[in-house]
Amino acid sequence: MFVGLLDDAAVFPPGNAPLADAVAAHREHRAAWHAPMVGPLLVPPEDAAAVPEDLAIGVVGQLDAVTRLLKSGRPVRQIEVPVAKRGEDPQPGLRELIALTAKTNLQTYAETPLTWGVMTALDTLAEARAAGLPVAPKFRTGGLAAELFPTPGELAAVICACRDRGLPFKLTAGLHGALRRTDPETGFVHHGFLNVLAAAVAAADGAQPADVTKVLASSDAVPIVTAVHARIDRERPLWIGFGSCGIAEPLADLRVLGLLPRTEEA
Repeated sequence: MFVGLLDDAAVFPPGNAPLADAVAAHREHRAAWHAPMVGPLLVPPEDAAAVPEDLAIGVVGQLDAVTRLLKSGRPVRQIEVPVAKRGEDPQPGLRELIALTAKTNLQTYAETPLTWGVMTALDTLAEARAAGLPVAPKFRTGGLAAELFPTPGELAAVICACRDRGLPFKLTAGLHGALRRTDPETGFVHHGFLNVLAAAVAAADGAQPADVTKVLASSDAVPIVTAVHARIDRERPLWIGFGSCGIAEPLADLRVLGLLPRTEEA
């Protein structure tokens, strides 16, 4: 259930780790007991050349910068590109990104705002995926402003919409803890990554958006942990995973909740 759940986004906010430190820490993750849980190191295009080529990387940035990097020949595992700003039509950017994917055949994540046009964008991505292209949507679940945190209902609707279209999805930002919580400094209510995992399980089992919303909105650890633990030896459905600026924190939460061995050390 946890394999590949955490992409290493140490260099991105709010972690903002220096690249050299992030590379060294990523090597430690790759050699640790939890290595199967950790995906590639995520970096902006301008930093990719400075990462040793023996490390798999994912590149997160604007389409033009990502395209320039790919032309340089630096090996890349995946690309993650925003296709529109909030309120903009995602279709033009989405078509450009899909065209790049058709040329490179790289795993591509299209960061799509959870605003106007998102369902049409999912239709476009589903068509591209049905044609054999390795594309999937990526959604932002937090940030520096309250409006960047989707409500449980909004997130449930898009999870179910992905399920109905046969689309796996990726998330980014705001998932700093296992369970839904309120940040004491900002007052922002953060989604819990374990809530999302339980919600993805429920959606894959056919739950309707209202029931998925309840899972996402819950702060009661017992039913969330129980639902995940019951499926812990199965593959994770629907949800590809998320970029986390820290790997130790999610591991610690999972250990406290009894979902990882307490005898292992990160």
